[in-house]
Amino acid sequence: MTLTHALTRLLTLALLTLTPWLNPALAAQPSAGQIVSGQVLETRDAEPYTYLRLKTDQGEQWAVVDKAAVKKGASASVEVVMVVDNFESKALHKTFSSIIFGNLTGAAPGATNPHAGLANIAGMGPLKLAKATGANAYTVAEIIGRASQLNNQPVRLSGKVVKVNLDIMGKNWLHLQDGSGNAAHATHDLLVTTTGLAKLGEVVTAAGTVHTNVDLGMGYTYKVLIDNATLTRP
Repeated sequence: MTLTHALTRLLTLALLTLTPWLNPALAAQPSAGQIVSGQVLETRDAEPYTYLRLKTDQGEQWAVVDKAAVKKGASASVEVVMVVDNFESKALHKTFSSIIFGNLTGAAPGATNPHAGLANIAGMGPLKLAKATGANAYTVAEIIGRASQLNNQPVRLSGKVVKVNLDIMGKNWLHLQDGSGNAAHATHDLLVTTTGLAKLGEVVTAAGTVHTNVDLGMGYTYKVLIDNATLTRP
C-alpha cells in the first residue's frame, strides 16, 4: 500500500467516525416527528410506560410510550418525540444503547388509546390555585410573560401536576398549571425538570431556575422551563 493510499484510508475512517451525516449507521437514527413502524417483538411495562422492542426495516429498535396493551406480534407505529442514547431505565434495570421516546399512532391491534394518559388534563376542570409565597414567587403566566427578564433567575411556582414523564436523561419532567394564562396562547402550562417525584393531579411548589430557548436536540426545544427544581407541598 502506498503512502497516498494509506493516508486516504485513514482520512476516510476519520470522516466516518467524526461526521454523522457520512456514517450510514448514524444517519439512520430516527428524528423528531418521524414515524417508526415495525412488528412488536417484546413488551415490558414499567408504570406509567410501556417499552416496545420493534422489528423495523432498519433493524431492531426500542421505544417507550404511555402505557398501552400492545400484544407481541402486533404491528405498531411510534411518532418520535426524541431519541436518547445510553438511556438507563432504573425500573427495568436495563441500559438501552438507543431508545425512542414517543407516542403510539395508528391504533395497532390490541393497543389502548395512546393519549389516554392525557385525559386527566382535558377533564381537569377550571383551576385557580393560590400563588406561591416568599421571594421570587410567580404564576405560570408571569414566568412565561417575563421569561427573557427571568432567564437564569431563581423562581418559585405552585401548580397542579398535569403530566409526568419519569426518568428521562436523569430527571423527571413535570407539566404544571395554576389557572393563570391562556391555553390558546400557550401561556398556561410550564415544564419543570426535577429529581423529585410528584403524582399526576398533585399540587406542588417548585423552586428552580428559569431557562429560555432550551434546545435538547432532535428538534425538541422549549421557549421557557424551570430547571433542577426542588419540590415541596404547599
